[in-house]
Amino acid sequence: MKLHELAPPPGARHRRKIVGRGPGSGHGQTAGRGDKGQKARAGKGVPAWFEGGQLPLHRRVPKRGFTNRFRVAYTPVNLKDLARFAAGAQVTPALLCEAGLVRHAGDQVKILGEGDLGHPLRVAAHKFSKAAAAKIRAGGGTVEVVTA
Repeated sequence: MKLHELAPPPGARHRRKIVGRGPGSGHGQTAGRGDKGQKARAGKGVPAWFEGGQLPLHRRVPKRGFTNRFRVAYTPVNLKDLARFAAGAQVTPALLCEAGLVRHAGDQVKILGEGDLGHPLRVAAHKFSKAAAAKIRAGGGTVEVVTA
């Protein structure tokens, strides 16, 4: 099969319904919209969220909480994930991104203490949990806080 031979299977494509072209077509006069009413008028009727004039749900439900615009989101990385790096390696957020542990190179990284680190590493990140920092230092490694 070649590219120019590709075609949809029979019956997969339907012909567009032609409406409003006289009584002989079977879809003349009101063009299949019925008689009168909001849905018979031009302008596509009512949106899906319209409740017939009743106070809409999004206005009936009370507002709660707020979003802190100054929140800093950290990408968590556990110590067990750092065990893949060689002993004495300099682990940075950019290296974590290359290894696939962090999605974007510019993400803020926080090292958490789950798991153990069997060898010393020089870890640079934006934040450390107390347990993670203690385990890295106990394994002979160093902790460096990176400023954004």
